[in-house]
Amino acid sequence: MDQQQGQFHLFTQRRFLPFFITQFLGAFNDNLFKNALLVIIVSAGVSATASSTNFLTNLAAGLFILPYFLFSTTAGQLADKYDKSWLIRRVKFAEIIIMLVGCIALYNTNIVLMMSVLFLLGVQSAFFGPIKYSIIPQHLSAAELMAGNALVGMGTFVSILLGTLLGGWLITYEFGTVWVGALAVVIAMAGWWSSCQIPFAPADKGDIIISLNPVREAWRNLGFARENMTVFYCILGISWFWLFGGSFLTQVPNFAITVLQGHPTLISVLLAAFIIGVAIGSILCAKVSGQQVEPGLIPLGAIGLTVFSADIFFSSGAYQLANLSANGVTPFQFLGLNGGIRVFIDLLAIGMFGGIFIVPLYAMVQSRTPSNKRARVIAANNVFNAIFMVSGALIGIVCLSILQMSIPQFFLTISAANLLFLMMLIWRVPEFKLRFLAWVTNRRAA
Repeated sequence: MDQQQGQFHLFTQRRFLPFFITQFLGAFNDNLFKNALLVIIVSAGVSATASSTNFLTNLAAGLFILPYFLFSTTAGQLADKYDKSWLIRRVKFAEIIIMLVGCIALYNTNIVLMMSVLFLLGVQSAFFGPIKYSIIPQHLSAAELMAGNALVGMGTFVSILLGTLLGGWLITYEFGTVWVGALAVVIAMAGWWSSCQIPFAPADKGDIIISLNPVREAWRNLGFARENMTVFYCILGISWFWLFGGSFLTQVPNFAITVLQGHPTLISVLLAAFIIGVAIGSILCAKVSGQQVEPGLIPLGAIGLTVFSADIFFSSGAYQLANLSANGVTPFQFLGLNGGIRVFIDLLAIGMFGGIFIVPLYAMVQSRTPSNKRARVIAANNVFNAIFMVSGALIGIVCLSILQMSIPQFFLTISAANLLFLMMLIWRVPEFKLRFLAWVTNRRAA
């Protein structure tokens, strides 16, 4: 199969397309429900005070991420013990039941029940995560691994964007709770149907004894990851990206309103720029790497992240100086103002280089981990991701609330931290630097 086929020909393959559709619809549904819930929380009449709104908003975020700490290790054991397609079908069937309860919760505007549903969606996602990234190398060849991860990365971020936008939009209409609930149930049923088309993916070894102790098993899974230190540092790299990206995405709404003086609709445009950038970067990553896992792209992605996250500090400052009287700027007005396109391109480029950074990291974890331990190593990765995402939120609180940084200053701080992380990564895994230099030399020669 040639390189062009390796990137898009997979959509014609039963061993990939049903899985792609399943994971796409799952991520879409999670964000559809979650954002609809957040809009309900911040809407007038649901919360009596600003403090209660902030509490419920943060509680919702915490309830969705908590299951990754509690259940990722169990999910990894199950994925290494049983057929993965069998597990996916059961996880997706559970989603139908969860969304039926969610439909009732939305119809009655029952915040407690909606929060419970959000937690259950987090549980479902925690169980799906280790299966998701361990089944890819089981159904794809080594030459298809980068392409498969690129398409899954693209699909995940596009589905997050669509689910977030549609959930926030539909819920504001009359009978919006009914529309969101009905759509969530339909999507869950479609996801289950597509999961039934996924080919069998039997486990390498079935003699794993399931342990329900998350702390002990997380430590054990970490030991599996550290058997190959390159894999371990790849996991740190993936987790760092979620901290880095989460720090940006969390601040974009406030950045759009208070720094860019934008209308609330500008928030969606800036979020879309970042997420579409990740999708573009994922596809470019597969295209330029050819039919191999290319570690040399990891420094390239990290360098791009550093450069453009630093530039957004300067571009937003220049935008403010050039548009002192701007207020309530719509997306079209923003792109027409002096410096607006530069800020937009910065966010697009941050997402694009993020995609270039993260796709080979996932592919390296998959390709360099024994198949009988792969799901448990990915479960360890998911726990690390959750820890880093929570840490990113705490860093944001410290920098913005305690140290009183402006949002552009916070972006510059994250850029500097990313440069330090890149230096650490190259120092601990010299292969990244050597392959990057070789990749650059080969590209020049071509």
